[in-house]
Amino acid sequence: MKISPSNPRNLSGLRHWFSGRGHALTLCLSLICALEGLYASNTRVELKSGDFVAICGDSITQQQLYSAFIESYLLMCKPEPDLEAMCMGWSGETSLTFLKRMDNDAIPFQPSVVTLCFGMNDGGHTPLNAKDASRYRDCMTQIVENFQKAGTRAIVVGSPGAVDTVAHTKSDPAIRNDNLKQLTVIAKEVASKTGTGFVDIHSLMLDVMAKAKAKFGSSYHVAGADGVHPAANGHIIMAYAFLKALGCHGEIGTITVDGKTGTAEGSTGHKILSSSAGKVEVESEKYPFCFAGDPTSPDSPRGVLEFLPFNQDLNRFNLVVKNAPSARMKVIWGGQAKVFSAAELERGINLASEFPENPFCEPFSKIQRAVVAQQSFDVKAVKFMQHSIMYWKEGLPEFADDYKKLSEALIQKTETERKKVGAMVKPVKHTIALEEAS
Repeated sequence: MKISPSNPRNLSGLRHWFSGRGHALTLCLSLICALEGLYASNTRVELKSGDFVAICGDSITQQQLYSAFIESYLLMCKPEPDLEAMCMGWSGETSLTFLKRMDNDAIPFQPSVVTLCFGMNDGGHTPLNAKDASRYRDCMTQIVENFQKAGTRAIVVGSPGAVDTVAHTKSDPAIRNDNLKQLTVIAKEVASKTGTGFVDIHSLMLDVMAKAKAKFGSSYHVAGADGVHPAANGHIIMAYAFLKALGCHGEIGTITVDGKTGTAEGSTGHKILSSSAGKVEVESEKYPFCFAGDPTSPDSPRGVLEFLPFNQDLNRFNLVVKNAPSARMKVIWGGQAKVFSAAELERGINLASEFPENPFCEPFSKIQRAVVAQQSFDVKAVKFMQHSIMYWKEGLPEFADDYKKLSEALIQKTETERKKVGAMVKPVKHTIALEEAS
């Protein structure tokens, strides 16, 4: 088992293995616990049916990439039923500016779960100074406490990300990343103090970045062409980190086929319509997460999947074949075919990772585009509440009741748009065929 900061599940397994093997392995156990500590606080965040997640952050959040990945996952992969999400990203945001506006245009939406990702604009381009560090700590603490007082059930404090070690040229990337590393330590302190979840996006992004550049070349950016605003490859890292921190279990489903009798079973969310020794027809309510694009391009999340255990941890759609009639079997799904040994099929293969082109790709892509459009409206609604309604509250206070009605109408409209997108998630019918391979 590989010890890697990009594979916290392996770290957890090793910690369990070492724990019963005597004092001689205490140092190893301590190292593993320290590595695990990079990614989460001791507070466990769990999504519940019907949760509404507010995704808060700066211009990186406003890109509506990692936020759209998160919402798409919640809607289609369904770690819990009836989940909703909203993007509250704002270009140029700092923890201080968000703190000043959150009572006006964040808390009124009454999210039950919140993710926070601030810091990229808090520390500047120079070594972190005591004043900026103190302000970030105080503001992040107050943001969490304000949400808690307003009734938000669960919060994940995310660290800032990282700047690209090559593409970032506005300042020395080493200095900027050290600045962000120190803010990450503060974010974890805030999470510990306030009893919230925590995720270290900064370290994970640097880890995946180094491995991806080693494969694709130094010009392959992971934190964006400008070194700050990631393309899809960097945003899938952020989405993975937050989804893990939200307690997503990754069990999309399992289809079990008996090659001898031709019978099949589907786990929750997957209905077997018909089955025979060579073909299973399934209707699935839960989708595997789908990845599109050229793996060599930063505009596709597929390039970093080799270094990020997204499919292993969050996207397990397993096919198990018992009593396979041949030592080697061809699996055909969505027009794609691949050969596996009977032993592999007995253990189970992950269809989501083995067949990136599959029957779910088209509906997944359509819904994801709708998610982005919905989140674009989310951002406009939040900014209107800040720039227009709040401004006129101060300039023409005699219309306070009208401003309240307008704010309520905007909040209702965002909810309506979320439910429209959620209603697009329909069951997908698909066929898995099995043939003996020569």
